[in-house]
Amino acid sequence: MDSRIAKAQQYAREAGIDALLITPGADLRYLTGYEAKPLERLTCLVLPSEGEAVMVVPELERASALHYGVSSEIRSWTETEDPFDLVTSLLPADAQTLALDDQMWASRVLTLRDRLPDVRLALAGDVLRELRIIKSAEEIDFLRVAGATIDRVHDRMHEWLKPGRSELDVGADIARAILDEGHTSVDFVIVGSGPNGASPHHDVSDRIIEAGKPVVIDIGGTTRDGYCSDSTRNYIVGDQVPEAYERAYEALLAAQKAQCVFAGPGVSAEAVDRVGRQILDEHGYADLFIHRTGHGIGQETHEHPYIVEGNTQVLREGMAFSIEPGVYFEGQFGARIEDIVVCTEDGIERLNHTSRALRHL
Repeated sequence: MDSRIAKAQQYAREAGIDALLITPGADLRYLTGYEAKPLERLTCLVLPSEGEAVMVVPELERASALHYGVSSEIRSWTETEDPFDLVTSLLPADAQTLALDDQMWASRVLTLRDRLPDVRLALAGDVLRELRIIKSAEEIDFLRVAGATIDRVHDRMHEWLKPGRSELDVGADIARAILDEGHTSVDFVIVGSGPNGASPHHDVSDRIIEAGKPVVIDIGGTTRDGYCSDSTRNYIVGDQVPEAYERAYEALLAAQKAQCVFAGPGVSAEAVDRVGRQILDEHGYADLFIHRTGHGIGQETHEHPYIVEGNTQVLREGMAFSIEPGVYFEGQFGARIEDIVVCTEDGIERLNHTSRALRHL
């Protein structure tokens, strides 16, 4: 973690930032390993661009910070003290620009603005993004574990996905399996059967699984290493497949394969999106692909880089992201094929290995 702290300080100096203020969330976990609770009591890493970092915590959270192995100095405050006085006292005396983590609560941002009226406030995400976007070899190993862990859940889908069961019941079984197979938290479970599959961010409902109706299963969690999984596969109970769905699925499979072949170092994020969209357009489905191709992944399920038209960022070795084109027929059904991949020296490595074909159960 100390090397990450040093790199963050370097990037802050280069950006003209005098100090970073980081409250609970992925940035704090990334920099310190501390899985701090997002409480009304202020926890904040004060990280000057020069000098030593200090972790400000409520007194009752001090033991927790030590448990997580926080290596920087820990300064605690009691219930009757003002934590913002402590934070501001730790800032460089001549600080002109501070960067706040992107998810900092508005109440804290406004308090800091009022306490420091002559200091410019900026976003720490602009500084930390470059640090987090390239995964180390260790992080890639953690993502491989996460991919294998969620693959094992997909491999068990035949245990739960049966006619007559509700999406809600199937989702509950999947959630238990996500934990049983090695995740420490369930981040999301989407069971979209029939017309519900046409809603990309459907959750679960009391809709009953029917034979011959396609089902989209999009699931993910966080492993004990703190890294996320995310994989979408498509199922149908029985052998009968709607002809329109089968045609669309073949086009979708071709689009996702082409994107995975094309993606790699030196190509732009938007170019990967374009490749899949062009194939779907050739088959008449471009208007049914209503979201971006993918998102970065690491300690958050959604982070940079985003694989979408307009993002000219060039992919580099160590970037990890999803490739997940989809087609959605409103009121009928939908399909999405999603793999997590990592950019290698000469292409990409898929971190999900279950079959991408439509699975008949």
